[in-house]
Amino acid sequence: MDDSFITMAHGAGGLKSRELVEKMMLPAFDNKYLRQMHDGAKLLLKNNIAFTTDSYVVKPLFFRGGNIGKLAICGTVNDLSMTGAIPRYLSVGMIIEEGFPMVDLQTIVNTMKKAAQEAGIYIVTGDTKVVDKNSGDGIFINTAGVGELIEGSNIAPQNVRPDMDIIVSGYLGDHAASVMAVRHGLELPDNIKSDCAPLNGLVKEILQAAPQVAVMRDATRGGAAAVLNEIAGQAQVGIIIDEEKVPVRKEVRGFCDILGFDPLYLANEGKLIAFVNKKDTPIVLQTMHKNKYGKNACMIGTTNDKSCGEVGLRTIIGGIRIVDMPAGEQIPRIC
Repeated sequence: MDDSFITMAHGAGGLKSRELVEKMMLPAFDNKYLRQMHDGAKLLLKNNIAFTTDSYVVKPLFFRGGNIGKLAICGTVNDLSMTGAIPRYLSVGMIIEEGFPMVDLQTIVNTMKKAAQEAGIYIVTGDTKVVDKNSGDGIFINTAGVGELIEGSNIAPQNVRPDMDIIVSGYLGDHAASVMAVRHGLELPDNIKSDCAPLNGLVKEILQAAPQVAVMRDATRGGAAAVLNEIAGQAQVGIIIDEEKVPVRKEVRGFCDILGFDPLYLANEGKLIAFVNKKDTPIVLQTMHKNKYGKNACMIGTTNDKSCGEVGLRTIIGGIRIVDMPAGEQIPRIC
């Protein structure tokens, strides 16, 4: 039997399954919780918790700046962080297609290890299933995460009021552009790669500097447009953003022009949008600029009590156009 590829035996629960876990997963994710090798992890938590789960089906699996493994760890860490929690523990479930190269799986696992270490979280339990060849598209990953809520923070859309500032942590659209470039065989400049990154450190610093931040969201599927429309609808406020203030790299904007995309709708995997009181804007921006994942943060707009539930874009020529909620996925299989 060729051990260079995943076989159905690796998902059968027997010797090959145990070898896969002991030779690849345990050395990568080793910690005192996972080492128990129990049916579930016994965890120590002291505070109120946040809990989230997500599945990752990105295509292609590898792209400039990351791969499906890094995406899975960072995406779940970021979802927990947006609730005002410190991520603590993650589970990882993999559905792997028969014939998947073992070397690619090792690369994905190693990337997950590095992302987890950077985020300071433990992968404490997991599961592996193998499906027949041509029925799994390589590999799918499901994660669930638990975090402890930061005392004093209260992150919720209902906290958003008129006359608040809207801050984005950096350039939009890099992740979607990187994934689409691989799909379409397009060349991008070396400075354009996925922004996939764990934002928990940045979020913690923001909340320490300004505990009264109303809400934060990571702009993943549907991009900034989806986040802004969600908050406008949930908080029943109007939103106006300025086109000239929205940070988009010229290379990504050119990429969008070629393929007919709007950067506001492109997915990101390492960018957050925060709604803050105007008095807190200077300290929030100052704090973000000191962090490598917020060094390009800027204020892009404000909330108001007009046209509640709607998002408007003040164009460079001075008009206002409505930014609608995405009707569907502009770019499928992006995360």
